[in-house]
Amino acid sequence: MFSTIISAAILGMEVALIHVEVDIAQGLPGFTLVGYLSSEVKEAGERVRVALKNAGIALPAMRITVNLAPANVRKDGTAFDLPIAVGILEALGDIPKESTQGLMAVGELGLNGSVNPVRGVLPFVQRAKGEGLKRCLLPMGNYREGKLIGGIEIIGVRDLKEVMEYLKEGKKPDPEAAEAETETEKETGGRGAKGISELDFSQVKGQAEAKRAAEIAAAGFHNLLLIGPPGSGKTMIAKRIPDILPPLTEEESLEVSAVYSLAGLLTNENLLVKKRPFMAPHHTITAQALVGGGRQIKPGMVSLSHKGILFLDELPEFKADYIDMLRQPLEEKKIVIARLGGNYTFPADCMFVGAMNPCPCGYYPDMGRCRCTPNQIKRYQGRISGPVLDRIDLCAGVSQVTAEQLSQKGMEEDSNCIRDRVIRARKLQEDRYEGKDYQWNALLPQQDVNYFCRLEKKEEKLMEKILKKMKLSARAYYRILKVSRTIADLDNSEKVQGIHIEEALECRMGGERYWEM
Repeated sequence: MFSTIISAAILGMEVALIHVEVDIAQGLPGFTLVGYLSSEVKEAGERVRVALKNAGIALPAMRITVNLAPANVRKDGTAFDLPIAVGILEALGDIPKESTQGLMAVGELGLNGSVNPVRGVLPFVQRAKGEGLKRCLLPMGNYREGKLIGGIEIIGVRDLKEVMEYLKEGKKPDPEAAEAETETEKETGGRGAKGISELDFSQVKGQAEAKRAAEIAAAGFHNLLLIGPPGSGKTMIAKRIPDILPPLTEEESLEVSAVYSLAGLLTNENLLVKKRPFMAPHHTITAQALVGGGRQIKPGMVSLSHKGILFLDELPEFKADYIDMLRQPLEEKKIVIARLGGNYTFPADCMFVGAMNPCPCGYYPDMGRCRCTPNQIKRYQGRISGPVLDRIDLCAGVSQVTAEQLSQKGMEEDSNCIRDRVIRARKLQEDRYEGKDYQWNALLPQQDVNYFCRLEKKEEKLMEKILKKMKLSARAYYRILKVSRTIADLDNSEKVQGIHIEEALECRMGGERYWEM
């Protein structure tokens, strides 16, 4: 007696199809699982045996062998419980073989026979659809999540009794209110087109330089560093940047939601990520929590910021090697985690925003208030390596706000006005890069910079002068051109002009006065 049920395994952001093969034969009674299994999967044998017993299905005194193929793919988690149980039922002849044709099954079993939710259902269903499968058998707790992917039938089950009724009799379980959710319930939250939000740029007094840098960064998805004394508004500005970013597209929303599904962060109340993520980890975070990994490979904060913002406040307080871990995602927009079982790739197309004080006490270069020695200042600033700084497009100084600025009655420009300019600039970029693998100026590959950032002779001479005088690296040279392109888009200019290059250079060197030279 033999059966095969299709399931799936998580490999980073990839999903591998797994064939759960069940053989029941005469011999010494036993329950054996093979196929490069983690401890959670090895424990599935006991969970399945007891769950079937409590569901009224007694296993015969025979030898049961379960193979999860291919055997060279590491299997983690508890999602294989349900397909193993279905495979046993089919091998015993309790359900017909044709009932599992074109079916993918994932789910964890409770000892009472209940089918419990698992993480990663969104990418599971996407892979099943891509492979041409027609149906997915899921825990009812994951039903609404699976329904986000159209073009494939989703069957939610609460327990093994409902599994038997569906596969044997064709009776579909009633999802009750699960099918009736509104689009509003499916969203994690949104932002109205009008009105002032709780975190609005109109609440930031002064700081024209920093707000302009934030606008440029948002328009081109460039990395930004804010530097200045404590209490000057660095964190305040950073927290308001999401409010000037355009909303996620439907495709981006599903892409981000897939990452959150793999991390186990989607719930029935928060099924689809509609707002751009904003992650602000504390400086005591571990390396695995920051970039991903762990015993069960999961995405870290960098990947959870995908299509959104990764904000590191008090940047020098993070361990230096943790900051250097950001080199790859800042450049390649992805995280590759190498393990003995293989390489796992997670997306990391996020906008990096950092904030820092110029010295331990925070008041350099105001020597009337700064209590730090030159060596202390050098060591503090030296925690951020040159290669990381080279990957940051904009560095804005945030000065101490004066009493006059704090007491002024006139309203500052609100986020709605800034967002409108950002969206217009991004629309120009979308049209310009139509058909390309990238959409924003920050993602413009080096080989295409000269074409999309064409310069006249006057501007070429200006860039040559800047390169020679500032002794910039090739990376910094191209990043200045990309920022110039974004500034030109904000000005609705077809060509990159000298004024755009000069502002891009000012934005890159904006915090220079705070660095100990």
